[in-house]
Amino acid sequence: MSKTQVKNEIALKGIGVSPGIAVYTCRLFSPQTEKAVRRSISADEVPVEIARFEEALIATHEQIKHIQKQVAEVLGDEHASIFDAHILVVDDRTFIEEVIRSIKNELINVEPILQTVSNRYAEMLSKMEDSYLSERAADIRDVTKRILANLAGETIDRMKQVKEPCIVVAHDLAPSDTASIDRNLVKAFVTDLGSSTSHTAIMAKALEVPAVVGLHNITAVVSPGDLVLLDGAKGLVFVNPSEERLEEYRKRAEEQQQIRSELESLRDKAPETLDGYLVPITANIELLEELDGVDARGAKGIGLFRTEFLFLGAEKLPSEDEQAEAYIRAAKSQYPSPVVIRTLDLGADKMPVGFENPDELNPFLGDRAIRLCLARPELFKTQLRAILRASVYDNVRMMYPMVCCVREVRDANTLLRQCMMELSKEGIPFNQDIQIGTMIEVPSAALIADIIAPHVSFFSLGTNDLIQYTMAVDRGNENVAHLYTPTHMAIIRLIDHVVNVSHKYGLWTCVCGQMASTASFVPLLIGLGVDELSVSPSQAPLIKDVIRKLYYSSAVELAQKALNSHSAEHVERLCHDLIRTIAPEILELSE
Repeated sequence: MSKTQVKNEIALKGIGVSPGIAVYTCRLFSPQTEKAVRRSISADEVPVEIARFEEALIATHEQIKHIQKQVAEVLGDEHASIFDAHILVVDDRTFIEEVIRSIKNELINVEPILQTVSNRYAEMLSKMEDSYLSERAADIRDVTKRILANLAGETIDRMKQVKEPCIVVAHDLAPSDTASIDRNLVKAFVTDLGSSTSHTAIMAKALEVPAVVGLHNITAVVSPGDLVLLDGAKGLVFVNPSEERLEEYRKRAEEQQQIRSELESLRDKAPETLDGYLVPITANIELLEELDGVDARGAKGIGLFRTEFLFLGAEKLPSEDEQAEAYIRAAKSQYPSPVVIRTLDLGADKMPVGFENPDELNPFLGDRAIRLCLARPELFKTQLRAILRASVYDNVRMMYPMVCCVREVRDANTLLRQCMMELSKEGIPFNQDIQIGTMIEVPSAALIADIIAPHVSFFSLGTNDLIQYTMAVDRGNENVAHLYTPTHMAIIRLIDHVVNVSHKYGLWTCVCGQMASTASFVPLLIGLGVDELSVSPSQAPLIKDVIRKLYYSSAVELAQKALNSHSAEHVERLCHDLIRTIAPEILELSE
């Protein structure tokens, strides 16, 4: 009889944040909790110690910028902007001066002082009721680890330690960890901590790396080298899975691959319901490098071109010529399919280098997007002129973000007309009839859609912010994230109202928020009369599959039931049941 002990299977349930099945041995990352060694220094050594600190700060700043650039290239600026907060920490003069002052006063080395000051700041912020500020505690801790590593001449890029394909198991992963994942080696990851709305979860999904978070004790359960099976869609993790379990999931993995192959075959087929109702699918993009992937996944055109990427990470603000070149490239790549260019949504957590904007207590409700542009007309006019120059390709359209009142639309249109007159005088061609739209992502804009409608050609519903602002819920705050409910009656009624107004005034309405990329909500949106869906390119095949297996009449019936419902849970169940009836394979991939 063999003396080899067979380990029993352990089944754990966490939060599935990125779908997919993976079976590999685990790589266990130990928590980074080493206490800095304390040593006394003389007064003569103080300048040397300060110089060490400042050199470590410079190195940390460069490393974070490098990570940010890598993330922008792979995932786009929306994900890269996560690291803006890290840069703010490493450049915070109040924080830096306190460390230097303590070195001078206490005559000890920088490491323990840095830890003490950092812990005090982090603890203070973590107790803040404002979720934006409380989340900065994690940024401070992450940056401090990196500064300490640079002081010691070491690296904290744990992902570089991975040399063979594995599933990473950790207490927690910082955004800088997930940003440096090599997808050829890290096949999945699981963590004790985390929520579905954390930066790490969002980046895992963007990278298409299967992930389960919030397991609480996974690091205590596994041993290095244990075999781990992960189901990212269902949030299940099996440590040392049985042969029966492995066989079950081998079959499921084959089925999922077959489904993906079949979805890819839909690329050139029309997004049309079984009873002949066409619902155009366009793509949300941030980087010019994404242009080639739009058609490859089956979308036709761009429903949301975020223009911040030209500004974020650039050494200086881009000129009119530089912007026009980028917009023309996008227009040519998609012609004759539409390209909807959103004007700058800067501010809050997205600020370019060298762009002066005063600190605000609540930047997400402050000077941002259309407000910031109207307050800086020269900045705004430079972009408007560039977009108009690109509109010689008549597939170019333009829309304003974060509008909350009709005055903002009128003021923006006034500046646009000024730009048109200037270009006409200069003999520069543009499309006089370019379609102008506005984002509907603030409840006030949705409620006065009838007042805004005469000034625009279309509406684009940004459901992510619309839900957050309507529900007064920060979806990044795990304490209240459960209240972020797309199927809440207030959200459904706002969408219904905006669509009805748009059709009354002869406009069209697109949804470019996450609801459009969520397969189970697609029939509801179609039934409410939404004219177009703009989705993340990777979701286009799933969304097209749902549309092609749906009767428009069934979508309308679903929408009517939803409008008459009194429960978000009931509406979500109706949506889920319809998908399970018409396209159960989608649930296999996404839930």
